[in-house]
Amino acid sequence: MTFNEWIENSVKRFERDGAAMGIYGAVQELYEGGLGKIGEHVYNYGTPVWEKEWDVLVVLDTCRPDLLAEVSGEYEFLTEYDPNHDRINSVGSRSPEWIRKTFDPDNYSKELGETAYVSANPHTRDIPDPDALYLMDEVWKYAWDENWGNVPPESLTDRAVAVWREYDAERLIVHYMQPHAPYRPFVQKHPEWYSLTVGMDNPADRPEMNMWERLRTGRLSVENTWEAYRDTLRWVLDNGVLPLLENVDGKVAVTSDHGEGFGDWWYYGHSTPAPIPPLKRVPWATTEASDSRELNPEIEPQAVRLSDREVEDRLAALGYR
Repeated sequence: MTFNEWIENSVKRFERDGAAMGIYGAVQELYEGGLGKIGEHVYNYGTPVWEKEWDVLVVLDTCRPDLLAEVSGEYEFLTEYDPNHDRINSVGSRSPEWIRKTFDPDNYSKELGETAYVSANPHTRDIPDPDALYLMDEVWKYAWDENWGNVPPESLTDRAVAVWREYDAERLIVHYMQPHAPYRPFVQKHPEWYSLTVGMDNPADRPEMNMWERLRTGRLSVENTWEAYRDTLRWVLDNGVLPLLENVDGKVAVTSDHGEGFGDWWYYGHSTPAPIPPLKRVPWATTEASDSRELNPEIEPQAVRLSDREVEDRLAALGYR
């Protein structure tokens, strides 16, 4: 974000939220931007996934270790999950950073040449050299669900299983968008929050106020937002990960590209490459999978060319503005 953009955002906040809350939001955004500059130019850290052992890597976008621990007792493959032990520091604090570093052909040419990447994340466009991968399936381009503002987990699993069975890649990365916002309960109850057009005449619900601004200004509580975050994690585990584990073979690692800020370290969301624990700590849970052949993939990949505006709209639906 440039200084002029920060000024423009600050003016909007003053008009919308009043002087006190406007100043609070402006300073908080400046703080997040400062942390981002530190992470981008001064200090950063993280363990590349290539240094770990896995055949299939499941990436649950924005999943924090403490969130996964809250539902671990509900899933047999997670019953022994320990968020204080079974975790790593990600190389990124947001998807573009994680993707650029993870798919760096200068450092991981051999690994990329053996790996298929099936992704619901529109930031695949940040991969430095897509041709360095054994295969890339950009499911977000042709299986996007406008009602949810993302790719449903079952659609991604369908394509991941097909790629695993049909190709000879040594390894597979399956990148789900959940539990990343938009959270399932909020989409169901407040679809106007994620509209690019609805609510322009209603300052309380206009699209410029994203979920994190609502949280920061007290329009949403941390408890209700976290509950929606947890529900969205159950969605991807039930409809995506469990079927995947029954239809692939080998050692599966469940992790995330980055975490999420809920006011921890006075940070909301994940707007910058800030090297702070809420964004850098991610789960690392492992299990063994065996292909039962019960799932018969039905979704066919499509060659879809999207305009820059269409890509930006999909990123906006996910909270990237």
